[in-house]
Amino acid sequence: MTTLYVKNGCPWCDEVLDYLDSNRIEYKKVVVSGDAKAMQAMIDLSGQTKAPTMKYNGEVLADFGVDELIPFLAKYGVK
Repeated sequence: MTTLYVKNGCPWCDEVLDYLDSNRIEYKKVVVSGDAKAMQAMIDLSGQTKAPTMKYNGEVLADFGVDELIPFLAKYGVK
C-alpha cells in the first residue's frame, strides 16, 4: 500500500492528492499536521519534516510536487 504523508494547507500536497485521485492511484493518506506520532513516522521514514512524503513500492519520495511524482511513478509503470 502506498502511504502519502501530507500537511493541511500545503499546496504541493493538494496537487499531489488531486493527481493521485484523478489517476485512480490508491494510497493511504496520513495527515501529519497536529499529529506528533504521524510526524515522527514521516521523519523516521524520510529523515526530514517536509511534505508531501510518499512511500511507494519500498521507495521514499520526499518534499516533491507533481513534476517529480510523474517520473517517480513511471519507473513502476504507473501513468
